[in-house]
Amino acid sequence: MAGGQLKDGTTLTSHFKVLESDLASVVSPDPTDVHARVLATPRVIAFMEMVSARMLVPHLAPGQLSVGVKVDDMTHSAATQVGKEVSVTATFLRKEGKKFLFDVVAADGAGEIGKARHERAIVDEERLMSGARKRAAGGSKI
Repeated sequence: MAGGQLKDGTTLTSHFKVLESDLASVVSPDPTDVHARVLATPRVIAFMEMVSARMLVPHLAPGQLSVGVKVDDMTHSAATQVGKEVSVTATFLRKEGKKFLFDVVAADGAGEIGKARHERAIVDEERLMSGARKRAAGGSKI
């Protein structure tokens, strides 16, 4: 692992402005679906993944990247309107084998809006893309 070992308890916070493209009302490609004009749960998860991934960047060797492998116990507990700022804090818990575990909390100006446990793995980008090409061609699962 490049950049040394990530220490348990390390935190990183990033801020995101809720855009029109982040709303539940626009997430579905089907225009007949009706959803609220508030921050969509999939976007909250994406923000959580982004912050966790950012924490691993200094520890990547050339040609490596981190990939999300699991989101557990996710709750999206409050609605956030367009234009509001969301802060997301990832706390590195520990490394288990090849997986990096994080607790992640999202909040807006009124308080917590969601939380989750997230796992990431560091992989070789070329190997990942090679596997994706094989899958697209009907070959290997990985």
